[in-house]
Amino acid sequence: MSEHATVEPAILYLGTPVVLIGTRNEDDTLNLAPMSSAWWLGWGCMLGLNGSSKTVENLRRTGECVLNLPSADMVDAVDRLALTTGSNPVPRNKVGMGFRYVQDKFGLAGLTPVEGETVNAPRVRECPVQLEAVVASIHPFGLGNPRIRTEMCAIEVRIQRVHLAESILVPEDRDRIDPDTWRPLIMSFREFYGLGDKLQPSRLAEFPEHLFKPPAFRRPPPVREPAD
Repeated sequence: MSEHATVEPAILYLGTPVVLIGTRNEDDTLNLAPMSSAWWLGWGCMLGLNGSSKTVENLRRTGECVLNLPSADMVDAVDRLALTTGSNPVPRNKVGMGFRYVQDKFGLAGLTPVEGETVNAPRVRECPVQLEAVVASIHPFGLGNPRIRTEMCAIEVRIQRVHLAESILVPEDRDRIDPDTWRPLIMSFREFYGLGDKLQPSRLAEFPEHLFKPPAFRRPPPVREPAD
């Protein structure tokens, strides 16, 4: 193993899936914001967002959103949303970074809005994963941390409904995503990447995935028809 150096990177952006957060503005128009500081536990998710963003404003007001996860082949559409904001005027902390106001984010990205079924927020038709969610809590993040230069929020959301593209489902179990066909867009240190091939089987995957569900939400395992 190589030696380690003690360094001071400006950000710790080590690589997570890109999320396009769909929310609704106060005038009933749609907002779409790319981000990648997100992590999931069960049917819950934590979002790390700049406190001055239009998305945070919308989440505080409506309490609803859709977390749309693009696949790696959608990188051009996602990149068209970079350095844009739904806030007008552009927040002061974003002016120096080159952000500009865009009212029609879907049009700019060339993506198609679809109404949510349980929330008044937009899904993205082209995204293979669409998670309808409501806000559970919003917390200030990084208060007193001299390494964080602007107001941040940690937002917990509760997933209410999951929409998945047929192409990424396990044929024998339609409640499961097939990791061999799901290819998320990954951001690492502000650059775009995709996933490589599976390295080896995982012992964690040896027991049935449905055991992660609370008992009240478990379905009977699928019955396989005998081969002819």
